[in-house]
Amino acid sequence: MTDSLLRVNQLSVEFPTRRGVLKALDEVSFSIDAGEILGVVGESGAGKSLTGASIIGLLEPPGRISHGEIFLKDERIDRLNEKQMRQIRGRRIGAIFQDPLTSLNPLYTVGRQLTETIQTHLPLSGAQARDRAIALLESTGIPAARERIDHYPHQFSGGMRQRVVIALALAADPELIVADEPTTALDVSIQAQIIDLLKDLCRSKGTAVMLITHDMGVIAETADRVAVMYAGRIVEIGPVRDIIRKPSHPYSSGLMRSIPTLDASVERLEQIPGSMPRLNAIPKGCAFHPRCAQAMPICSQRRPELQPHLNGQVACWLHVDEEARS
Repeated sequence: MTDSLLRVNQLSVEFPTRRGVLKALDEVSFSIDAGEILGVVGESGAGKSLTGASIIGLLEPPGRISHGEIFLKDERIDRLNEKQMRQIRGRRIGAIFQDPLTSLNPLYTVGRQLTETIQTHLPLSGAQARDRAIALLESTGIPAARERIDHYPHQFSGGMRQRVVIALALAADPELIVADEPTTALDVSIQAQIIDLLKDLCRSKGTAVMLITHDMGVIAETADRVAVMYAGRIVEIGPVRDIIRKPSHPYSSGLMRSIPTLDASVERLEQIPGSMPRLNAIPKGCAFHPRCAQAMPICSQRRPELQPHLNGQVACWLHVDEEARS
């Protein structure tokens, strides 16, 4: 992990409330290499977006990192103040969010927003920044970029706005992009174009991407590895091909069975019974055991830790030998 671009070690995030402290992330650890796309998948409330916000330094108060470390290359960034984090956010870490309208100021042209971002992080003149902004729009597939740079966000379609947001994320050639549900609001054809754009970025620039989504189809098409999250923890992480074809954790398996396939005719898709536990009601032991058909007595008593398994890691007592369980 020492050569990884991003390293997250034992990250925990808490939210203090009048009724006690709620732990939203519980000792999350993973790494991403340069040029790699790591998919992060799970149900709503699993902690995917919170992990991304922690890395970017955009945790909403009163949320706070209570434990753990975040390294960008050799620099620890989880202890930086807001001024120091602003110098990294945009310059070394780019962000793409689900709704491009919340990322773009409707009062300013996309050109003004791009050039301001570029000049904040790079020593370029106004003319140079404008030329770079046009080149970024062209590289993300905006047609007639030289004319459209002076348009406002409402003059672009949803897919085109998302391309503008990607151009903003790339403005200073960041080493890492955190993409939080970047294709959710788009139709299938536009989704495919955005996916191809992210993959091209990794190949051509060596950019690392953390792709947060609930869509396993997007993960299958885009990611090199996938981390499956449940109730604030990673329950399985490994090569995307392995987890899609032969998942090791019962929760990962349930997610895979809920995806429709073209080569099988079924009347009803399988679903995982129950729902994600609330933060103030996380079960003892493995948080998934109340919904798991393969649960054993130990699952409700002791929490499994991530252990090496096949080509990845899994946190499940099914893959721990009987002697270690006792």
